[in-house]
Amino acid sequence: SLCSERERGVSYRELKDLKRANVIHIDVRERWEIDRYGKIPASINIPLNELVEALQMNPADFKEQYKQKMPAKSDRVVFSCFAGTRSKQALSFATSLGFS
Repeated sequence: SLCSERERGVSYRELKDLKRANVIHIDVRERWEIDRYGKIPASINIPLNELVEALQMNPADFKEQYKQKMPAKSDRVVFSCFAGTRSKQALSFATSLGFS
């Protein structure tokens, strides 16, 4: 399940359209879930328990650890997880850190 814009769910088709518009997709599932169920193409895997720290990292450290450019607070970001609960938590964390 995907979460964007404060508690609003996003369908798979909407996500595909958003990705074409340069939205950053962060998958907050655990690494074992990615191994078992697969990685979503062009997503950044940041397990929920690492998210707050990751979003406050130095951009160079973020790029080294996650192999992608760190999102800016003004970037459009979509979070996903397995059932929707963690993506809503991720959205709450990001909002509390100043992401719009």
